[in-house]
Amino acid sequence: MLGIIKQKVGASAPVFGDYMQRLSPIASAMRHFSSASKDMTVRDALNSALDEEMAADSSVFIMGEEVGEYQGAYKITKGLLHKYGPERVVDTPITEAGFTGLAVGAAYHGLKPVIEFMTFNFSMQAIDHIINSAAKSNYMSAGQINVPIVFRGPNGAAAGVGAQHSQCYGAWYGAVPGLKVIVPYSSEDARGLLKAAIRDPDPVVFLENEILYGESFPVSAEALDPNFCLPIGKAKIEREGKDVTITAYSKMVGFALKAAEILEKDGINAEVINLRCLRPLDRDTINDSVRKTNRLVTVEEGFRQHGVGAEICATVVEDSFVYLDAPVERVAGADVPTPYAANLERLAFPQVTFVLRILFVRLRELVTDLLNSRFTRVNLVGCISLDLKE
Repeated sequence: MLGIIKQKVGASAPVFGDYMQRLSPIASAMRHFSSASKDMTVRDALNSALDEEMAADSSVFIMGEEVGEYQGAYKITKGLLHKYGPERVVDTPITEAGFTGLAVGAAYHGLKPVIEFMTFNFSMQAIDHIINSAAKSNYMSAGQINVPIVFRGPNGAAAGVGAQHSQCYGAWYGAVPGLKVIVPYSSEDARGLLKAAIRDPDPVVFLENEILYGESFPVSAEALDPNFCLPIGKAKIEREGKDVTITAYSKMVGFALKAAEILEKDGINAEVINLRCLRPLDRDTINDSVRKTNRLVTVEEGFRQHGVGAEICATVVEDSFVYLDAPVERVAGADVPTPYAANLERLAFPQVTFVLRILFVRLRELVTDLLNSRFTRVNLVGCISLDLKE
């Protein structure tokens, strides 16, 4: 470990190479390839991104619990210890505060650490280093200190892991100036955005989802190129529509797309936005969509109060209020610690049916108002549900 920290800054790549690397996200965003050449799991997408960035830049190294000999708790770092050795794939003790502080110090000296948290719930042990050391140093040094570091790992709920291992940290870290917060959904998201995060000169919080690791998505020929990157801070319209905008991130994008497919059978054309990044948030794409559809539903796994949906709602009210034909609806996690019982756990997080309930009721409301019908609101363990009163 001491050997890699003592490396001289800038010795790993020529200036021209660094310049081209910084241009790569912009160039990739300008190219469009429609053909999907293969399917790839999110796990393999992350692994290939790490492998290619380590091969391209010797200042990149990985550190965390079980990332080496065990090849990662979720096998994201599979094969990397054998390929790059223990100086660049560093197994640590169970001490997040210790190895995160060490990695921030290494980033001060020009290295590019990628820190793996076994779950982002454990990042709370290291939150002082993430926020007070990594996020603020560039500002407090008047731009003299860059902190090129990535904090990555599974975020949010998995299944049956209880309240202390199920929190979504999107809104937590998204509120901190100096951090960039990425929330990938598909394999192309994971691959392109992780590569961009590693190349970025600022600290990046990269929030993955355990349930998505084994999911396969089509990956374009462009995305398989070693130089492929996605621009940080740019959302993706996963499905175009004209009747309502649905924003989501990470696993919730899949739920939103399923809801949109069901809505289409009833003649409702929903536009689904994959946010991809929470900080910076692509406000332009969100507002442009709302100005077209005139309705907005936000979907997130995190808590409703002070959540990502609340920020999106405020943005739309500030910039596109006159375009709204109905109040913004938020679908979010229940305002309770995550239950351990499977039936209650399911009720504690948004489901496809929750999104449909919101949308169908809003549309039926227009009709029933004419018939002087009334509505009752029912609270299901903190999750919103609206039912017609016959």
